[in-house]
Amino acid sequence: MSQTLTPPITAPRRLSLPVCNHEPQPYNGPSKAEVIATRDEYLSPALFKYYKDPLMVVEGHMQYLFDETGKRYLDGFAGIVTVSVGHCHPKVTAAVQEQVAKIQHTTTIYLHPTIGMFGKKLAEHMPTGAGLSSTYFTNSGSEANELAVLASREFTGNTDVLSLRNGYHGGTSATMQLTAHSTWKFKTNTGLPVKNGTPGYCYRCPHNLVYPSCNLKCATDIEDVISYETSGQVAMFIGECIQGVGGTIIPPKEYFKIVYDIVRKHGGLCVADEVQGGFGRTGTKFWAFENWDVTPDIVTMAKGIGNGAPLGAMTTRPEISKTLGGRIHFNTYGGNPVSMAQGLATLNVIDEENIQANALKIGGYLKQRFLELQQKHPLIGDVRGMGLMLGVELVTDRVSKNPAKAQTAAVLELARERGLLIGKGGLYGNVLRIKPPMCLTKDDADFMADCLDEVLSLVAQQPAA
Repeated sequence: MSQTLTPPITAPRRLSLPVCNHEPQPYNGPSKAEVIATRDEYLSPALFKYYKDPLMVVEGHMQYLFDETGKRYLDGFAGIVTVSVGHCHPKVTAAVQEQVAKIQHTTTIYLHPTIGMFGKKLAEHMPTGAGLSSTYFTNSGSEANELAVLASREFTGNTDVLSLRNGYHGGTSATMQLTAHSTWKFKTNTGLPVKNGTPGYCYRCPHNLVYPSCNLKCATDIEDVISYETSGQVAMFIGECIQGVGGTIIPPKEYFKIVYDIVRKHGGLCVADEVQGGFGRTGTKFWAFENWDVTPDIVTMAKGIGNGAPLGAMTTRPEISKTLGGRIHFNTYGGNPVSMAQGLATLNVIDEENIQANALKIGGYLKQRFLELQQKHPLIGDVRGMGLMLGVELVTDRVSKNPAKAQTAAVLELARERGLLIGKGGLYGNVLRIKPPMCLTKDDADFMADCLDEVLSLVAQQPAA
């Protein structure tokens, strides 16, 4: 889908970070070398690190992070899209401190007021008339997605599960299966009967077609998947309306309506994974699925729900939720008072400080700056996204669309040197993932765009490896 550029934005060139009044505390802990040595000796090698010289973060303030030397960075990745309203937001921090001083743990077998208050607040943010009012709190998005599988199977009586290639739904054994064909290339076979549909990735259409003459083959393909690869009856379909890890993939506006209709015709429930796209990040809507004018049967969420707390949730209709009563499903830490206090405070801040409106305003401005960079830098093949969930796909050639994997890695390193932290994703690891805390300012956006402008120029001058 082509982009139409508006007249260029005149922006000041700012290769130094915007002014910040926050002074980090002096760091007096173990040295970076000691931290690396301890980690290497005592932690799992599965915990990979970004950057050739690993970054050590010891303090955060709103959209900024500080390393052990006191150097400040603009967090353009929000701790992997986790920090929604800002690192150590004072209102969120105060709510947590107050709760910790009273009681840190009580399970759901006892009563506590905050969990119900938070559940009610989430229900109020669901689309009117959707009936999405019953929430089960978990410790992570992976756990929420596993719970969605369980609830769907119990409710429908069916077994088969559908997900999308390029998707990401977690790192537990079952959700790894949901995540097949993703950037992470999980090969774990848990025996979960999962079949994968085709994402609406117009820039790299898997069917080599062009929208809209393609007749949405990517969406209608789910009918063939069900007919030829399953029993014909499915328990659920799960999909991110904007694939995050997959490279900020935004399908055509008709895509999810078609997929949802097909899945429901075959007896399945539709699950919207809002772990990265929810809580106002798209700017236009509170939930990403609302941008496609669909209503899921189940919504799963984590990351931005608690501004960094180990917190996730599954929200669904009461008649679906009550089927879990047929299972003895107990969660020791899900819904604990501290996480509930942090989640509720985060949701209150999103509402009170117009965080969604800021994501729309600053995200739109930043996307336009990226589109202008695309006119200047041949490395940029595509710019896409909504609000403050943006992706910039780098290619070595715009005709062949050959993924610029090495160049993407170099961009991350050079940006880090200049005080900008961003992510990368996509099946080929060639998409810059721009998903900062939603308190980002226009000055921050200008710094980010100007930094990438300089870095892309430097990378283009480097000889091919």
